[in-house]
Amino acid sequence: MQTLTNQGMAMPRLGLGTWPMRGAECQAAVESALALGYRHIDTAAAYGNEDAVGAGIAAAGVPRGQIHVTTKVWHDQLAPGGVAAAIERSLSALRLDHVDLYLIHWPARGMDLPRTLEAMVRLREQGRARAIGVSNFPVALMRQAVEEVGAPIACNQVEYHAMLDQSAVLAYARAHGIAVTAYSPLAKGSELAGIAELAAIARKHDATAAQVALAWLLGQDGVAAVPKAASRARQAENLRALDVALDAADREAIALLPKGRRLVTPSWAPAWD
Repeated sequence: MQTLTNQGMAMPRLGLGTWPMRGAECQAAVESALALGYRHIDTAAAYGNEDAVGAGIAAAGVPRGQIHVTTKVWHDQLAPGGVAAAIERSLSALRLDHVDLYLIHWPARGMDLPRTLEAMVRLREQGRARAIGVSNFPVALMRQAVEEVGAPIACNQVEYHAMLDQSAVLAYARAHGIAVTAYSPLAKGSELAGIAELAAIARKHDATAAQVALAWLLGQDGVAAVPKAASRARQAENLRALDVALDAADREAIALLPKGRRLVTPSWAPAWD
């Protein structure tokens, strides 16, 4: 599987998203995914499943050096001391001595971004996180982090799928060597199956609409994706998206789909534009 590399990060382009799984379901999903060949697991303190993810990694028996683990610090823990304490809790739950990528989960209104990023950089220097990044950062905040603070941002994780435009974030990220990870990359799977254009492309490639939507993302420069999949069958289906080779006509048809369907809009979300 191809990896995205920068700022000390080597992240497989297709990973397992774990929200909102917890407990035994989450542990089993992680074990199953690693057995199938996944090497990228995405979690967060706010998901309440880091312990289950850690148990799944431990039970799978895959060498730690082969697994990329991403976790995130919640937006109420962004004071410098809070960041340091948060990663220690995450590492304890995950049963790990480091994570491969540590993200600010959401920006907080009134946060002192320079000080927060300084604390993140210290974690990188201490080896607690191999790389650092952000999540749900629009271009204005990415610019502040990169150009004003000078932080070594490896990745911005954002909602991104065939029904949501992220061209501004992608353009800025590519210009600065930053990977973009798509969360909710299948939007609502039932909606994708009902889109005539995706269904037609799926028939053409003997694939599913979900596989086409994933292939569209994974074929883009600098983009990774972390679809949630609890069952082994769905995990295997998502892996097969790596074998779907879309052509220029397919990509143009998907590009022309309406792109205003944002699914994740909590009250604390930043201004997206």
